[in-house]
Amino acid sequence: MGQPRFGTDGIRGIANAELTPELALAVGRAAARVLDGHTFIVGRDTRRSGPLLQAAFCAGIASEGVDVVDVGVLTTPGVAFVSEVRGVPAGVLSASHNPFEDNGIKLFAAGGAKLATEVEAAVERELEAIICDPQRAPVRPTGARVGMISPDPSAVTHYREHLRRSLEGRRLEGLKVVIDCANGAASEIAPDTFESLGAEVTALSCRPDGCNVNDRCGSSHPGQLTRVVRELGADLGLAFDGDADRLVAVDHTGAVADGDVLLALFAGDLAAQGRLAGNAVVVTVMSNLGFRTAMTKRGITVREVPVGDRAVLETLESEGLVLGGEQSGHIVFRDLATTGDGILTGLAVADLVVRAGQPLAELCDGLIERVPQVLVNVAVGDPGRLDEAQEVWDTVAEIEAQLGGTGRVVLRPSGTEPVIRVMVEATDEAVARRAAGRLCSVVEETLGKAAGSLR
Repeated sequence: MGQPRFGTDGIRGIANAELTPELALAVGRAAARVLDGHTFIVGRDTRRSGPLLQAAFCAGIASEGVDVVDVGVLTTPGVAFVSEVRGVPAGVLSASHNPFEDNGIKLFAAGGAKLATEVEAAVERELEAIICDPQRAPVRPTGARVGMISPDPSAVTHYREHLRRSLEGRRLEGLKVVIDCANGAASEIAPDTFESLGAEVTALSCRPDGCNVNDRCGSSHPGQLTRVVRELGADLGLAFDGDADRLVAVDHTGAVADGDVLLALFAGDLAAQGRLAGNAVVVTVMSNLGFRTAMTKRGITVREVPVGDRAVLETLESEGLVLGGEQSGHIVFRDLATTGDGILTGLAVADLVVRAGQPLAELCDGLIERVPQVLVNVAVGDPGRLDEAQEVWDTVAEIEAQLGGTGRVVLRPSGTEPVIRVMVEATDEAVARRAAGRLCSVVEETLGKAAGSLR
């Protein structure tokens, strides 16, 4: 992957190899300088490398004279919530849905929002300058002006109360829920929150050991969840990723409801209540064409943005909208949170099922008529060369011409992994698969096949 730098969701890489303590310390220094302020909130997920990298990151911040509040293991949206309430910047040590050997640093501006593009660029420029000259001005403070690092276990309690308040006093009695916490940051808070609201909870993958986060569990691997939901006759299954900023739901039959389905459910529910601001929902280019068709039939406008929850949030903010998200399960209720929140989304699903008095399967039945969509991650030697790979784009143009107006192609480098993401939609699945296979071959040939398989 090379030395990690900011992607669509912060800095990410193999802990202690690509994302080293030295780099984490430099990121802390750069963030303290650019984001400014007297205090910085820092949390982490459950990865083995978390305490190591958090110590270095916090040391970098404190070395610039900024106090650090360590909230311990807390979900990414939980850290963003604390940042919003206290009006100070924040950072999270997490690699989200990636394997445990990876880690990352996500930054939030004061108020809990993802960094604006220009602010992130300023942090990266300062980071590069610090790496090139660790002693560059300004001179670091000494004595009583050195930043303090202090724990604050109460942050988890405040975030849990915020989650419960999202139901506006409603309860979940009678609902039998299976929750897969991916052995991540939601392992304690998610089961406890649902139980406190009256749900009967069976918790899976909630015993993190530092090495089992996202390991054949969680939102990227819902097989275990679907099996247990069926075996127990549960009403609902909910799966989070390592830092619980995304959610995948499972109905009582074991069918998976991804971000597109959940967004369609929420959009319809909010519109019926007169609470869907602008009568619009924000999605990324990866959302299925079937979602757009479903929204059009219901008279709901779809705003399409580039991949990444930051793009979704920027549009929600600029247009005064309240609902947006990604097919992967990042869903933002902007009137309740500053970022995607898997637990909050799970509560919203459970609440909708209880209020409707219908199983999730019935609520989702016929909601979206999906266009066959093929998604492939192609591990390549140099994803950064995609823009200049003319042979690849010529192939994209040929495929789009063949599909006409009945399909589409999306090709982009991942912002979190060393891959090119290939997506092809067509009314015929076989056509989509052939087109995706052809495009993947051209991508590998042009950009160089990566050594080893995709992690």
